[in-house]
Amino acid sequence: MSIIKRNDMVFPSLMNEIFKPDWFGGMENHRSAVPAVNIMDNDTNFELSLAVPGRQKEDFNIEIDDNVLAISAEVKNESDNLTENYTRREFGFTSFKRAFTLPDTVDTEKIEASYENGILHFVLPKKEEALPKPKRLIALS
Repeated sequence: MSIIKRNDMVFPSLMNEIFKPDWFGGMENHRSAVPAVNIMDNDTNFELSLAVPGRQKEDFNIEIDDNVLAISAEVKNESDNLTENYTRREFGFTSFKRAFTLPDTVDTEKIEASYENGILHFVLPKKEEALPKPKRLIALS
């Protein structure tokens, strides 16, 4: 007969083992569904770059409404090659949505977007009145 100390209780340990997320495997490929973003502020524009590898241009839905840039994508990978008695089947469904409130200085009519090598890139030009003013020389009299 063994004595179990209060700190070494078997029950919580057993429960953690039973209910851990990858009890039957599969969580090793779990990734966050929200893509990482880099935002750069230049003199003439802002640049947004989102890391979304493995997509096609057609997968993205990009909208601007009331100075909010909304970017979303939804991809379903369904396979018809299934065996009848599968033990584990992982569905291929990924989606995300990110929204950015644009500053009033962005000219929303001139926004450009491109997708290359897994990076969704936006150039958000600043309005003319928001651009830095050139230095002006004042002549001495």
